[in-house]
Amino acid sequence: MESMERLTELRENGTMRWSGEQRAWVAELDDVVSALAHDGFEEYKREIARCGHDRAPAGGVWQGLNSKTGAVASAIWVRAETPLVFLDIDGETVRGDV
Repeated sequence: MESMERLTELRENGTMRWSGEQRAWVAELDDVVSALAHDGFEEYKREIARCGHDRAPAGGVWQGLNSKTGAVASAIWVRAETPLVFLDIDGETVRGDV
């Protein structure tokens, strides 16, 4: 996986932190997407799941493509007690417990 400068900054400043119990990142999707965009990924898919028309989103998926490297980033997010993001870059799960 290529260097992910802004994503690393989110991890270092605590905006995105690993939850071993959930096996996911505790983070806001918009923060993660902004970091991925800064690191070269352009959005090509965003889907949002809602449980009713006037309710807040329950989760969704975001995918981006880095046109320079051909890498694909995927973020699946779930709005729970804390917002969870499952992150994959070019087929490799991005985990914080390794």
